Amino acid sequence: MRLLIMGPPGAGKGTHAGALASLVGGPHISTGDLFRDNIARRTELGRLAEKYISAGEYVPDEITDDMVRDRLGRPDAARSFVLDGYPRTGAQVAALDALLDARGTGVDGVVALTVPDDELVARILRRSAVSGRSDDSEDVVRHRLAVYADQTAPLVRAYGDRGLLHRVDGTGSMEEVRLRVESAVAAAAGPDA
Repeated sequence: MRLLIMGPPGAGKGTHAGALASLVGGPHISTGDLFRDNIARRTELGRLAEKYISAGEYVPDEITDDMVRDRLGRPDAARSFVLDGYPRTGAQVAALDALLDARGTGVDGVVALTVPDDELVARILRRSAVSGRSDDSEDVVRHRLAVYADQTAPLVRAYGDRGLLHRVDGTGSMEEVRLRVESAVAAAAGPDA
């Protein structure tokens, strides 16, 4: 099963993507992890991505697409995977569609975690205080949420138009959300799974 997990910053995508990956029997593929891995290994893509990240800019779609294409080409992602943090733009959706179409497959479902903005801000500020990060001020967090609403939220709607979207309430305990996510995956798998 090929799944995407989407949601705004602080919604819990990373927290729940690992459990989802175990559930579907494939890897959890996070673009953040791909960037860090490629940078650490000093790959050509990593060196390119590092220039943008160091400047505080978004990594261009083409570089991200190439990293995702490379990762999805590995044997452990042949049948199942959970993509976390990708796609984030319409161009990335098109690149993912083309990649999977060429393999005769497609996305089976999209789990979208929904959390009210004020709760997201509170979560991120708590997380920043614990980790000692001073760059996540409320203004910065709200800007990140606005960027998500502008650039990525329309993709969630587009996957809804395709009949692939499963909205999950991301509030409550980790266990409550995990159970909702598992229920969404069961719905995505359909009655024959």
